Amino acid sequence: MDLKALQSALQQLEVERGIAKDKIVKTIEDALAAAYKKDYGKKGQIVRAQFNPDNGEMSFSQIKYVVDESMLRPEEEEGEESVAEETEFAEGETKKVRFNAEHHIMLDEAQKIKKSAQSGDEMVFPLETKDNYGMIAAQTAKQVIIQRIREAEKESIYGEFKNRQGEIVSGIVQRIEGGNVFVDLGRATAILLKEEQIRGERYRIGERTRALLFLVEEGPRGINLYLSRSHPKFIAKLFEIEIPEIASGVVQIKNIAREAGSRSKIAVVSTQEGIDPVGSCVGQKGVRISTIITELGGEKIDIIEWSTNVEELLANALSPAKIIEVKANEEIKQAEVIVDESQLSLAIGKMGQNVRLAAKLTGWKIDIKSRGGETAATSEEEEKNTEGNTTLAENK
Repeated sequence: MDLKALQSALQQLEVERGIAKDKIVKTIEDALAAAYKKDYGKKGQIVRAQFNPDNGEMSFSQIKYVVDESMLRPEEEEGEESVAEETEFAEGETKKVRFNAEHHIMLDEAQKIKKSAQSGDEMVFPLETKDNYGMIAAQTAKQVIIQRIREAEKESIYGEFKNRQGEIVSGIVQRIEGGNVFVDLGRATAILLKEEQIRGERYRIGERTRALLFLVEEGPRGINLYLSRSHPKFIAKLFEIEIPEIASGVVQIKNIAREAGSRSKIAVVSTQEGIDPVGSCVGQKGVRISTIITELGGEKIDIIEWSTNVEELLANALSPAKIIEVKANEEIKQAEVIVDESQLSLAIGKMGQNVRLAAKLTGWKIDIKSRGGETAATSEEEEKNTEGNTTLAENK
C-alpha cells in the first residue's frame, strides 16, 4: 500500500470536499468490512474493520450481541428474520428475535468470557486478517466508499450553507434556463429563480453576482440552495456590509419597504446620541449609498429617520414630499395626511409608489388630501392597483 498516496488522498478529500479525516477513515473501515464479509463472512455475521492510515495496518473482528431467554422468540413462532431486524433489536428495540449463533451469544456463555457481561452488550471476537479479495468483494467495497463519501460530502455542504443562510453569497453565473439563473458557489450550485431577480437585470454566463442565500433545503437528490436579489433582506445585508455604523449596531434598520428594481424606503434609527442615522447611511458626498445603488442596478433608495412619534414618522416616510399636517387614528392605524397642491404628485409618487411604500414601511393606511380637503389618493387603493407577485422568499 502506498501510504504517501493514501495520506495525500485523505488530505485532498478533507480540503476540497470538507470531509473530516476521521469520517473518511470510518468509510474505509466500512468498505473493508463489507469486502471481508462478502468473501469470508457467514450469514448473520457482523464484521467490523479497524484501519490505521498511518501505517496501513488493518484488523477485523466479529460482533455478537448478548441475549437471554426472555429476548428470544419461542420456537413455534420462529420464522425468517432479516439481519436488519436483529440489528434493530440490538440497538434497543424490545421485540423478540430468532437466535443466530453468528449474531448472538447467550448470557451464560458471555459471562464465561467476561464476568461483567449483561444482556444487550456487545462482545468482540477477533477474526483472521485476509489480504486477498475477489472482484465482487472489491466492487462492493468501492460502492460503499462512493456512497459514504457522497453522504459525508452532502452533510458537509448542508452544514456549511445552513450556517450561511440569511447572508449574502457571491458566485459565478453557470447557466440560465427558463429565466432561472444557476450560480456556482464553489462547493455547490444555487438557483436564482426568475421571481427573485431584480426587474430588468440581465445576467451573463461567467460573470460574478451577489445575492441573499435565503433558503437551504435538504432534498432526496441533494442540497437545494435558493438565492434572492429582490428580497428586502438583501438590501439590509448590503447596508451591514457597506455601513460600519449598522454593522456595529450604532445605527439600526427598523423596517424596509421595497419594490425591487424600482424604489425602496428604509427607516433607520440611532442608538447613540450625536449620531445621525441618515447621514451615516448616505456617507460623505453620498459615497456609501451610491455603492449600494450601483449593486442594485440603479434602484432608488429613500433613507428616512424612524420615530416613535406617529405624525413625524409618517411625514418622514412620505419624503421627499413636504407634509402640512398629519391626523392619525391610533385605534385603526389610519392617517389623513394634508399636503399642498404643489406636493400632491410628489407625495403620491409615480403610479402611487411613494404612498404605497410609505404605508408598507410604517404599517399605516394613509389617505393623502390636498389643502382644500379633496382626497387625492389612499395607500390602500394604490396597493390594489399595483400588480405584484408573491416571491418564494416572502413565502418562506
